[in-house]
Order: sequence, then structure tokens, then C-alpha cells
Amino acid sequence: MTRKWIARVMLGVLFVMGASLPLFAAQTASADTAPSQPTGDISVSPDQYIIGPEDVLFIYVWKEESITQTVPVRIDGHISLPLLDDIRAAGKTPLELKEMITDKLKGFIENPTVTVTVREANSYKIFVTGEVKNPGVFPIRSPITLMKAIATAGGFTEWANKRKILIIGKDEKGNETRTTVNYNRILDGDDPDPVITRGDTIVVR
Repeated sequence: MTRKWIARVMLGVLFVMGASLPLFAAQTASADTAPSQPTGDISVSPDQYIIGPEDVLFIYVWKEESITQTVPVRIDGHISLPLLDDIRAAGKTPLELKEMITDKLKGFIENPTVTVTVREANSYKIFVTGEVKNPGVFPIRSPITLMKAIATAGGFTEWANKRKILIIGKDEKGNETRTTVNYNRILDGDDPDPVITRGDTIVVR
């Protein structure tokens, strides 16, 4: 009697395992065949973010694997793509670059569909030096204020002259600008908190 009961139990276990195998196989196949999604993309506005040198872009051209590539923006501001050679990317938004690439590809591909995604925003950085606790280079995603930039650098040291902070930047024509601000007046609300943008240098004496 005991042997018969054990045999029935073993048959039941084998039946359950056999029924589960197709489901397991289907789940595994589904996982193996699922399309891979791009990873590492950052959240930027395609019509506002300005591409700069050292950024990394993902250029996707639908049904054109040979052209679809992840490309770095070189120091000279250009990227290289098959068929199109060098294209200036720096100074353009992802949307503007998409339209430019689409227009250029029309000479080679019928109705090209292009997507431009920023993978790494390496060009957006500011420099904070002098009497701050953690001087260095800091990446930013968008323009920030002077007070936030100082906080990012750990705040002032005890020797900092808060009344004469130098901000070195560039105007629209690329010419260097130098502005001295009084942090105490900004803190008190007497002066506006200046905007610090990509490439600016803050010097705390």
C-alpha cells in the first residue's frame, strides 16, 4: 500500500513539472526576444538644450542600422555620420540637429525618420575656484544661480571675501566678460542673483 502511494505521489510531481515546462519556456523566450531599450539617456528638452563639445549623442535613423550610431561631439563641435561626413552639432538643439540630418539624408534615403537623443551632457559644466570648500569643475543640466553654484562647491571658506566675487563668462559674440558681484547684497535681496551658465568660471578671492 505504501509503495503504491509513493508511486502515485511521484507521478503527480512529474505531471506538474511537465505541465510547467512549456510556460517556463514561453517566459524565457519572451524575455530573450524582447526588444532592447536604449539606456543611459538623460532628460533634456529637445528644443531648448544647446549641444556642446564633449556631449554624446544617439542618432537613430529608422530602418538604417548603418547610420544609427552613438557619436561624441568633438572639440571642434562636429560629429561624423556615414553618408554625411562632418556635421556641426554644437550650438544647435537636438531638434535643430534632427531637422538638419533629416534634410541632408533626403539625398540618399526616401522619407528618412531621424531621432536625436542626448546620452551624456558633458559640455554643461561650470568652474568654481578660490575660497570655497570644494573648488573644481561641476556638471550642470541647465543654467543655475550664483548662490546655487557656491552651494554646489560646498560654500565659502572662512577667508572668503564675499563682497568681491568674480564671474568670468562669454557674451553672445564669444567675447570674455568679467563681472564682480557682492554676495552679501544678493543674500539680503538688494541685488539679483546672477545666472551662471555653461562654461562660466566663479572666482572667490
